[in-house]
Amino acid sequence: MIDIEQQLTLDERSSVDFILTLRKKWAGEVYPALVEEYTATGAPADTVGEAENRLRELSLYPWFSHLERVQQKMLWKTAGDAVFHRREVLLAQLETSPERRLGSLSLNPDVELPGWYTDFDIHIQPGGFHTDDLSAYVYEFGARIVMLRDNDGYKFHKLFAETALPDRASTSRVVDIGCGFGKSTRPLALRYPDAEVIGLDLAGPGLRLAHAEAEAEEVAIRYVQADGRDTELESGSCDVVTGTMVLHEMPAKAVRETIREAARLLRPGGSLRFLEFQPTGEPFRDATIFEHAERNNEPFFHDLFGADLTAVCAEAGLTDASWAPFDERRDGVREDGWGDRREWHFPWAVLSAEKPEKPEKTEA
Repeated sequence: MIDIEQQLTLDERSSVDFILTLRKKWAGEVYPALVEEYTATGAPADTVGEAENRLRELSLYPWFSHLERVQQKMLWKTAGDAVFHRREVLLAQLETSPERRLGSLSLNPDVELPGWYTDFDIHIQPGGFHTDDLSAYVYEFGARIVMLRDNDGYKFHKLFAETALPDRASTSRVVDIGCGFGKSTRPLALRYPDAEVIGLDLAGPGLRLAHAEAEAEEVAIRYVQADGRDTELESGSCDVVTGTMVLHEMPAKAVRETIREAARLLRPGGSLRFLEFQPTGEPFRDATIFEHAERNNEPFFHDLFGADLTAVCAEAGLTDASWAPFDERRDGVREDGWGDRREWHFPWAVLSAEKPEKPEKTEA
């Protein structure tokens, strides 16, 4: 498979390096300076709403917010230009079938895309993730910069698979809801090499790229275009159901429906794991997350942060539901919080729950 970054011209490489440096300066220098200015204003805010009001009064805040929005737009412009200038060769790559197929791809042009999915250019990516055959290439390229190149090789997702997923002697099926271009699904196949791994997503372009890359890496994965709220897979057929960074892009009702569907798919003794975001409990820190969501065209962060998903899991028949912080740098799941971090970062967290075993039958 062609890695677009290895094809960049000098001018394209310079643009990528500039945006990456700008983003690192924003997270590692501008944000700490913003925190210092906020701290100097007096006692910490008691609520996120109060912190948001004080945040907007800070002299550095217009620069902080402007830099975040502008760098995101620059990122997609650079990534989009690099991808679309290579349209013919990249499309041809998607059409090329390997001599020996290990996995499969099932696209459904009739799948209904909900309005909450199509009405927003999530992450400010023009046209979103679903509108063009090359949208997935653009997102894959852009996501490397968004994660400050710290997720190259899908390190976050490997940490999730290694530290958040249960050890199971016999795992026959794993389902990944909202798999995108497959960055989360391929580590599942490495974690459970004897299992059937299924990646589900609404976006056909993402699935086509996911399938092509899995085949190129000789990883057997079944990719299916389907709605995570109604997968049409058999009830009680899965040992593990996962999702990474998908729930925060859904309204509250869709999140509840997705959790219920995941619970339906799990067989007794199965496990649910979703890598997402959760409030840190620090009003100022959480206020910057809400502000980020607004600037980044992610309107459902409030829905996720306001929902009690442990209760939703219980209503769906799952037990032992809990959240645990997730350190994407090196540790993965950790019970002692996110640590003392100076830079701006996402408050990653893992939602865990279990499907109880069937009660033993008793003789009358």
